[in-house]
Amino acid sequence: MNTDFDNFRSLSIGTVNSVSSNEIRILLDVDAPQNTSINTGTPRSFPKINSYLMIPNEVGGIVGMVNWIGVEHSPYPKRKGYKDFDLIDLPFPLRKLCLVPIGTLKFTGKKGFEKYTLERGIYSFPSVGDIVVLPTDEQLNSIVENRDENAAIIIGKAPIANNAEVRINPDKLFGRHFAVLGNTGSGKSCSVAGLIRWSIQAAKNSCKSNNDSINARFIVLDPNGEYCNCFNELGKPVRLFKVVNVSSSDGESATQLKVPAWMWNSDEWITFSQASPGVQRPLLLDTLRFIKSGVQYSPQPLARLVKLLTARKLNFELWSSNPNMSYGEVQECGKKIGTLDYDLRHLYIPNKKQVFDEEVIKKLNLLAEKCKEVHDRTYSNNNNTIRYSDFREVELLSILTRIKNVLEVLPSFEDNSNLVSPDTPRYFDVLDLPDFLDNYASTETSGRDLSQFVNSLNLRIKYLMRDERAKSVIVDELKIDFAEWLEMIIGGNSADNGYISIIDLSLVPADIIHILISVISRVVFEAVQRYKRKVGAELPTVLVLEEAHTFIRENRFNETTYSQLCRETFERIAREGRKFGLSLLLSSQRPSELSSTVLSQCNTFLLHRIVNDRDQDLIRRLVPDNIGALLNELPILPTRKAILLGWATPIPILVEMRELSKQDRPMSNDAQFWKVWINEEDRKINWKDIADEWQGYNGSDSNESTENNTMSNLIDDSKDIPSNPFPKSLS
Repeated sequence: MNTDFDNFRSLSIGTVNSVSSNEIRILLDVDAPQNTSINTGTPRSFPKINSYLMIPNEVGGIVGMVNWIGVEHSPYPKRKGYKDFDLIDLPFPLRKLCLVPIGTLKFTGKKGFEKYTLERGIYSFPSVGDIVVLPTDEQLNSIVENRDENAAIIIGKAPIANNAEVRINPDKLFGRHFAVLGNTGSGKSCSVAGLIRWSIQAAKNSCKSNNDSINARFIVLDPNGEYCNCFNELGKPVRLFKVVNVSSSDGESATQLKVPAWMWNSDEWITFSQASPGVQRPLLLDTLRFIKSGVQYSPQPLARLVKLLTARKLNFELWSSNPNMSYGEVQECGKKIGTLDYDLRHLYIPNKKQVFDEEVIKKLNLLAEKCKEVHDRTYSNNNNTIRYSDFREVELLSILTRIKNVLEVLPSFEDNSNLVSPDTPRYFDVLDLPDFLDNYASTETSGRDLSQFVNSLNLRIKYLMRDERAKSVIVDELKIDFAEWLEMIIGGNSADNGYISIIDLSLVPADIIHILISVISRVVFEAVQRYKRKVGAELPTVLVLEEAHTFIRENRFNETTYSQLCRETFERIAREGRKFGLSLLLSSQRPSELSSTVLSQCNTFLLHRIVNDRDQDLIRRLVPDNIGALLNELPILPTRKAILLGWATPIPILVEMRELSKQDRPMSNDAQFWKVWINEEDRKINWKDIADEWQGYNGSDSNESTENNTMSNLIDDSKDIPSNPFPKSLS
């Protein structure tokens, strides 16, 4: 279609004065509108910052955004047409403005039935002297409105473009991660809740079958408990999970949040227990392998004997193959022989009636006698200095043979061929782990008793599990089926399963909240990853994280292991999640503290009011330089106003977000100080109920518990639960 330049002449307001790759300067006509334009058919404010103008060309028109308006005084005559040479031209002010080129509006169709399509980018720049025109209402709507086939989600309107609807394509919005950034009170949480609600409503409206059968999945990680009541009217029950299973007076029902420790991987266990890399970490990982594989490590003599003899077998196989042992090896060999003789005679042989049969006892005696014989020959003690002389190879082989003879008649307590990875999510009783770890360390296959190295590790594990809030989440008394857990959190095929999972983490202890968020996010990621591998198609899922700056902090020198674990998990999701249909929706009030890796993977941004200079500088580095003037409005954006830019929108748009009804908003409103002060809003106070809940008492039982409990029952190691560590009689 040829461009209708005759029609454009009636809309002309100036000409191109200068052109560069990122800026086009315009000289407005003397008769251009001063404050209101009516030549487009509708009264419209002009000129105006962030408004759109067009420069016609061969395919349609270049679209530019106004980022500067000013007046310059010219000493030269500028009158056009007939000139009266008897008059003297005096200097007078000229109005000018600056455009930032943002795209090309293409025209298709016949005259009178034109269709407009906006393409981002400029491939044919204008020339000096080209006319500049005001876009018509239809053209303006085409510039602002997203004409993608699936742009079905209406998030607001564009005040700068006659309140045209702002639509987005969910494939673009969620396909490449999305960040909502803004200071507290700028409407950020309402935007997140609205995006979820409007997406589901748009899917229902577009669903060709029953609109309750849409297959949407949103998982909201809510550290402040803001979103519990936001989606109650969407038609399907919201899957709400809390630390404590409660039903509140407003009808809100919740399921006990369970993130069982048996589904944690090795990194999460190491972070949780703070296992040191020297001895504790290998012991912990080996213990997880055995306990997840169902291997039983019993503290009974039979199991301990098998571990002891297996360890000594490895020792003597090494020593018997090396007749020229060093002095240190000779001394170590002598100590092992003496210790083995002592353990057999005092710990194992006396238990023959309870554990061992006669054949085992007979072979144990033969082994003990040989050990005593070799030990007595090589042992010497001069002035309390114990030394051993060289051992004969035949002696070591004889001890080794007798060890093998005993092991032949004893059962095996390990089958390494069936051991699983410590990362495998298999059930085991978490409360058994400390004892299992202690027993495994005391009979570890290297032949050394390493129980002393796991004492502090076990203390940390027991301490964290003693907190009732943590215990209720990570200890699984009901033996939850892993598939059922995935269906609860991610969603399944059931018609009543719901679209949204809200995980309220507001009462999770600070010690483990990073771990729980990391575990949930990792398991969701690996689940959709395995789904695609098995089915061959993605399972679109949106993972929403509030207060993202708290859990995905930029790597710092003094970073805690908890923060590092959480950050690394989300960085992996940010890099790889798109391939498997897992999208991140991040909400943060401090973008400068977010991981640069995660933020760089976000392709769409919704920017609310941002005042901090560091945050503004970061945003400017993330977006194209030619819309810098639009970002200058960040510090003064009112509530509900935001700038949408990135992959999901053809051009950056200033959006007035749709308003949510009061009952659909997150619980993040500002406190009503004045109304409470003057008693317009009542606030009844019952600190007793709050204190009893905080301290773990059940109402009337609190006094009785305080009087009758022993000191050991009253002591609570949780630093977050204030309690009196002594009975009243002692305090």
